[in-house]
Amino acid sequence: MRRIGLLSLVILFGTITSGCSTNGPLYTASIDNVQLLKEAGNVSAKVGKFDSIPGPGNANPITLRGSRMNSPYESSYAAYLAEAIKQELSLAGKLKADTDIEISGSLLKNDINIAGFSIGTGDIEARFVVKKGAQVRYDQIKTIHDQWESSFAGAIAVPRGQQQYPNLVQKLLATLYADHDFLEALK
Repeated sequence: MRRIGLLSLVILFGTITSGCSTNGPLYTASIDNVQLLKEAGNVSAKVGKFDSIPGPGNANPITLRGSRMNSPYESSYAAYLAEAIKQELSLAGKLKADTDIEISGSLLKNDINIAGFSIGTGDIEARFVVKKGAQVRYDQIKTIHDQWESSFAGAIAVPRGQQQYPNLVQKLLATLYADHDFLEALK
């Protein structure tokens, strides 16, 4: 009898939590990324439009074992990426609304996989474009793949996957800010 009660609770919990849709975590700027921008010298930019190119591996929302994680920024991971760049440029004192240098781009790949027993993975790929007026000064694709300790238990794996998303974006932007050509395009 006790097993039936326990089984009923497990089924009820699974029913309640399956198919849930939640907002992912807000972006928190990386101190290291802000420092890279500060050390870049006399650079400044505004952030323009980022879009998302539909395709395999470019999930919106991201599915985490039956749960859906939406972007907290306009329900768009392209908007999430734009917000991340705005935050870091702003904290570095490099965000300027009145400049003719603009960063825009496209999200090409965006996914988290927590289906494994002990490892979660995440992939983000984006094209970044810097224009001065109508002139393209920079057009490159940056990619990040990362992995972290996960769990077979969804109650552990799902929150860890959600928590990793801002870290993936921070790592993607670190590769962008470390690119000398990108920084030169902002001058």
